Amino acid sequence: MAFFSVLAAVALEHLRPLRQPLPHYQQYSRFTHWLETRFNAGEYSHGAIAWVLAVVPLLAVAGMVHFLLDAVSPILAWAWNVAVLYLTLGFKYFSEDAERIARVLRAGEIDAARGHLDAWRGGDASQFSPEEIARVTVERVMEASNRQMFGVLFWFVLLVPLGPVGAVLYRAASILSRRWEGSRGHFSAFAQRAFHLVNWVPARLVALTYAIAGNFEDAMYCWRTQAATWPDAEEGVVIAAGAGAMGVKLGQSVTVGGEAVWRPELGTGQAPDHDCIDSAISMIWRGLVIWLVAGLLVVVAGWVG
Repeated sequence: MAFFSVLAAVALEHLRPLRQPLPHYQQYSRFTHWLETRFNAGEYSHGAIAWVLAVVPLLAVAGMVHFLLDAVSPILAWAWNVAVLYLTLGFKYFSEDAERIARVLRAGEIDAARGHLDAWRGGDASQFSPEEIARVTVERVMEASNRQMFGVLFWFVLLVPLGPVGAVLYRAASILSRRWEGSRGHFSAFAQRAFHLVNWVPARLVALTYAIAGNFEDAMYCWRTQAATWPDAEEGVVIAAGAGAMGVKLGQSVTVGGEAVWRPELGTGQAPDHDCIDSAISMIWRGLVIWLVAGLLVVVAGWVG
């Protein structure tokens, strides 16, 4: 049932992708902000308590509804799994943002591309060159593929006996690591550590998937030699392998506030352009097909056995 839940949710997300702003995300963001204002005294333990209060009730509801529906009909439980997985996925609307940036870059509308990238990543891209726009967009879409799709699918399948608990766990941990990043004191430390733990395996599976979908040798080389230089370990693994698989150079300096901001270099080969954004998205969809085919083979093997 896990494979068919994934297949249905991915198809639904592709045909009817979620659109910004996401009402359920906005509500959850307000709740996490409320928890931060109530519990943030700068201590690690306060962040741990707030994280548990933000995550455990969601897991309990997701699991309880699954088991209650399963007691009535397995089909209802399956529909619940698909619905929750659909709401926790979200790569399609990220890929559409990236495709929009590629289109305006191709048309030579640099200011429009900067504006789209600004709105998408929440950072200052007002002085980015076309190459910097393409570079950061490719990085962002690779990172989003892990956080918004592959990581969710991995944890859903891993914990599928509990219903959609795995998908909810991964997405909640991902959101909290971002929402509380930079909070006062050590409040965010537990959220960062928790997401590091749940993201460790998915990030490496995604890197391996990129290697299979692209240039395997270069992807593995960049993963081994460059990933550790990136500030976020799991992001570094994903982006380094993706850059090597595509044969492009990512990272490097970007211009912010009239000054060059240094970042480690990832990848090898040419500087990316607008076509590389589309190539990155194509590689990610090929990676998804690899995962689905692998899942189908497991299902067939189970039937034959």
